[in-house]
Amino acid sequence: MGEYGLAPGQRVAVIWDSSSPVEALKDLVDKVQALVGADNHISVENVNQLPLSAHRKSSFDVILSGMVPGSAAQHSVELLAEVARILKPGGRVLLKEPVVTESGNNTKIKTASKLLTTLTLSGLVEVKELQKKALTPEEAQSVGKHLGYQGNDLLIVQIEGRKHFEVGSSSQLKLSFAKKPAPSGEDKPHVDPAAAKLWTLSANDMNDEEMDLLDSDELLDSEDLKKPDPSSLRAPSCNEKGKKKACKNCTCGLAEELEQEKKGSQPKSACGNCYLGDAFRCASCPYLGMPAFKPGEKILLPENQLHDA
Repeated sequence: MGEYGLAPGQRVAVIWDSSSPVEALKDLVDKVQALVGADNHISVENVNQLPLSAHRKSSFDVILSGMVPGSAAQHSVELLAEVARILKPGGRVLLKEPVVTESGNNTKIKTASKLLTTLTLSGLVEVKELQKKALTPEEAQSVGKHLGYQGNDLLIVQIEGRKHFEVGSSSQLKLSFAKKPAPSGEDKPHVDPAAAKLWTLSANDMNDEEMDLLDSDELLDSEDLKKPDPSSLRAPSCNEKGKKKACKNCTCGLAEELEQEKKGSQPKSACGNCYLGDAFRCASCPYLGMPAFKPGEKILLPENQLHDA
């Protein structure tokens, strides 16, 4: 294994951002190429374009992000999710990112602990901090200018993470629930023999002269033995409650009866001329379009004509 843990033949992705010096980026790519070989094993991607890339999942053995000296790359949740997608199972991620010692109003820059949590939530495992050091005044000025940060508590942290499973894969969980041991004789509660005998009723106790038992028939009086009137047992119907309105769960047939009355009821004429024909009918008359009829004659209207005027 060479620098960055690279071996010949491995596929490596180098992720850079606009703050990365061009010469430093070229030097890093040349160094990686010397370690893994020159047979198209390296892919260089911009940090903002990686989520839009067409890389297949599980394409790279190692991903280096923000490793260009002078880089101020910030790793968003979307970026790290894409990193986890294109990383092979068993692959490694090495990244550097400027962090602050304490989380303040600036939400763009994370703390080291927040960055570790974000990597874990992205699907990486064995996430650990490899190095943390303060920036030089020149580096701090350059990074602060690029990120718009005015504080003096910037640090640079290097983190490693791995991927053990394919994104979207599933595995059956093997759960074992230990059985509770049966209570031994020493753990059982002590029972008073006198109390146990008090709550035990045997067949011999039924003939005991001292046992006072009650006859269930003696608990009923003459009123209880009278046969009730069937009419008093019948629940009152909806119509007997005084108001002709069906209950919500009507079972006596009143709901169907009221529905039929509603369908067969004749609309009340407002002008009294409906029976004469369309020439004498109002614009909102429900009988429009129908022939004249005799006064009092029952007319059945279609459902689409039964509406309020």
